[in-house]
Amino acid sequence: MESIAVYCGASTGNKVSYQTATKELAQWLVNNHLALVYGGGGFGLMGILGSTVLALGGHVPGVIPQELYDRGTALPQLKDLTVVADMSTRKKTMLAKADACIALPGGPGTLEEIAEAFSWALLGDNANPCIFYNVAGYFDVLEKFFDEMVQAGFLSKNNRAALFFSDSLAEIWDFMQDYQTPEIRKY
Repeated sequence: MESIAVYCGASTGNKVSYQTATKELAQWLVNNHLALVYGGGGFGLMGILGSTVLALGGHVPGVIPQELYDRGTALPQLKDLTVVADMSTRKKTMLAKADACIALPGGPGTLEEIAEAFSWALLGDNANPCIFYNVAGYFDVLEKFFDEMVQAGFLSKNNRAALFFSDSLAEIWDFMQDYQTPEIRKY
C-alpha cells in the first residue's frame, strides 16, 4: 500500500470534528508513508487535507478537472498537480494512482466518487478497498442504506462486507490490510 485516494468536501461542514478528523487522517497518511491522491482543491476539507499532508512532509498528487483549475480552486502549494479534461477522467486517474479509497464527510460529489469506486469494484474494474471514514456518525444513515440493499436483494452479503464504515483509523488500516475484492456478479 503506497497511496490512498481520499474524497471529501470542498466545504468544511458545520462541525469542528470534521476538520479535526481531516487533520488526523493527514497525520495518519504521513505516519504510514502513504501518499494522498485527491482532487487537488484548496478549499474546505480538501484544502485542509492537502495542505496538512504537505506541511507534514507527505507526498500529494492532486488531480483536478480543467474547469475547476480555471476557476482557481487548486491548492496553490501543490507541486504534483495533474489537470485533466473532466470529472470522469479525474475519477479514473485517481483510482489508477491509488491503492485504496477513503471518503471523509462531504456532499454529493464525495458520495458520487466513493459510490462509483465501489460500484466499479463490484464489476471487477477497481481492486481498491472502499472505506467511509465515519466521522461523528456522518455516514450512519448511508451505512444503513447499504444494509437495506442487502435486505432488499440488490447487494450480496459478501459484497456488502467489502465496503467498510468506521470512525477508527486503526480499524481502517486493518480492513485495508485484510481486504478481499468483491465477488464478480454472475448473470
